[in-house]
Formats: sequence, structure tokens, C-alpha cells
Amino acid sequence: MEKIPMTPKGLALLEQELKHLRSVERPNVIKAIAEAREHGDLSENAEYHAARERQSFIEGRISELEDIIGRADVIDIAKMSGDKVRFGATVVVADEDTDEEVSYQIVGPHEADLKQGRISIQSPIARALIGKSEGDVVEVNAPGGSRSYEIISVKFIDS
Repeated sequence: MEKIPMTPKGLALLEQELKHLRSVERPNVIKAIAEAREHGDLSENAEYHAARERQSFIEGRISELEDIIGRADVIDIAKMSGDKVRFGATVVVADEDTDEEVSYQIVGPHEADLKQGRISIQSPIARALIGKSEGDVVEVNAPGGSRSYEIISVKFIDS
């Protein structure tokens, strides 16, 4: 079983989602199925079929979260330091063409959120940055084409 790197914050968010699904969503969908059954003929009962479909989604997500949490390898960023890019690092890079600076934190695949500046360790840019230091220039082969970035700073801050 392959371990999944994750920050403590990422693990807490997944555990919170799992708790919500078990304690709120699951009981609600069971209630909805029971109410839909009371309406009679199940073969033509759209409410019943929608509730069963929702139940299937919820149970699948619960199983998925249990698997992810069970394989989580929690890495505490607060205890990390150094000048090389690795899991948990917050990296400021400058696009060589536009001089635009962007900050990314390298996190596990299940906690990546580009809008919040968190990218998966499996992403093309993270893979290009891993092992590099401030001042290095990296070439990133992304789906949108090849880009060059200069690493401006590498920090380990728990966000």
C-alpha cells in the first residue's frame, strides 16, 4: 500500500469531511430513501432513485476517504527547514518571460488547490521544482507548453 504525503491541515480537512458524511449526509439520505418508499411504486419513483444514487455517492466517498486517511503519511511542515524545495515548501517563482511572481506550497495530491496556491507534489511544476534551490532556473513542461521559472525563495511555513 502506497503512502500518501499530507500536511496535518490536509488530514484534518479530510477527517472533517468524513465525519460530516457519516454523521449528517448518511442519516439524511437514509431518511430520504424511507420517505420516498412511502410514496409507493419504486420503479417510477424519481425521488427514490435520486436518493439511492446519492447514497451510492456518499458511501463511495466514505470508502475513498477511509482509504486515503489510512494511507496518509503526515509530514509536519513546522518542523522542516532548509534551502532545497521538497514536500511542504512554499516556493516563490518568477516566470522568465513575464517576470510575474507566483507563490506555491507543495502539498499532497488530495489537498492541492491552485486558487489557494497549493499544488500537488505530482504536478509538473512541483516535480520540476523538487530538489532545486533559490536562484535556480527550472524548465516546466506543462500541458500548456514549456515555461521557465526562476526560484526566488524557498520557505517552510505552516499555512
